[in-house]
Amino acid sequence: MVHVRPPLVRLQSYVPGRKAPGATLLASNECPYGLLPGVAARVADMTTGLSRYPDMGAARLLEALATHHGVTPDRIAVGAGSSEVCGQLLHTVAGPGTEVVYGWRSFEAYPILTTVAGAAPIPVPLRDHVQDLDAMAAAITELTRLVFVCNPNNPTSTAIDEAALRAFIDRMPDHVLVVVDEAYREYADPSAVPDALELFGDRPNVVVLRTFSKAYGLAGLRVGYCVGAPELIEQVRKTQTPFSVSALAQEAAIAALGEQEEVARRASLTITERHRVTRELRRLGYVLPGSHANFVWLPLGEDSTAFTDHCLDNGVILRAFPTEGVRITIGLPEENSAFLALAETWRARTAE
Repeated sequence: MVHVRPPLVRLQSYVPGRKAPGATLLASNECPYGLLPGVAARVADMTTGLSRYPDMGAARLLEALATHHGVTPDRIAVGAGSSEVCGQLLHTVAGPGTEVVYGWRSFEAYPILTTVAGAAPIPVPLRDHVQDLDAMAAAITELTRLVFVCNPNNPTSTAIDEAALRAFIDRMPDHVLVVVDEAYREYADPSAVPDALELFGDRPNVVVLRTFSKAYGLAGLRVGYCVGAPELIEQVRKTQTPFSVSALAQEAAIAALGEQEEVARRASLTITERHRVTRELRRLGYVLPGSHANFVWLPLGEDSTAFTDHCLDNGVILRAFPTEGVRITIGLPEENSAFLALAETWRARTAE
């Protein structure tokens, strides 16, 4: 019988947001507004050439990203979504006999990718739905090679401010790579949530992770990237699966970078709806933290699955984390209203 590594046998698989024909999908933190106009036009133009391999080095995309961030292309590595880039970073610095620290609950892929890389995952419990940076710092050992800081945090929607993040990074030993995952950066209040690339971009042991899957609306095309020190990025690029970022994805991402005003407009619409959903949930008596992402977090504990099932039975799909909470993506206004109506009927039913 073929031998399978024991850690993989024990590992829980990634759980994607559910899909169902005709349902309102508020489970996967997707942008509800469709492709950006420039992206749609570029995709429509690419009817030829897709039978050929894409540029494995993604040179044009690297140049566009470098211009966008005001850095040199040798500081950027790309992958098929930020999930693959997380894996690339892990394979670069971690492995058997090493440890990876992250707050928990956080992005579900962190423990999976860490285990696949052969390292030991070290989850550190959140405090009041926020990553406990003091406890995470205390968990660092000589075996630690990487620490993930998801800011804003998925799925709890909370964020770490500049002073706390700066103090944490200042405490990190040189042998620990700090990966600041900013997948939801465009939805965060810039006065409250720091731009890690701007603050720590010159540090050799800090990498900032970004994605096109959220505010840029390219979740189905899979483009993510990280920005770090050139000597590290050179090694990170070696771990990318060859040709993982398709030609279509590369061109779509380049076009998306040219749509900054529309990206900001759509993010603003989502933020406005996020405020409305939060306000209405609190009016109904729900307790939830303030959100800096394109979703909100309901810490319903043991009621999480039942609440999600109630919504599913009525055509609205949410993301449950059993015994912990429910993550609700902010969708179109009518989708959010449909969810809020179900949240109200649930509240009335459970109050009987």
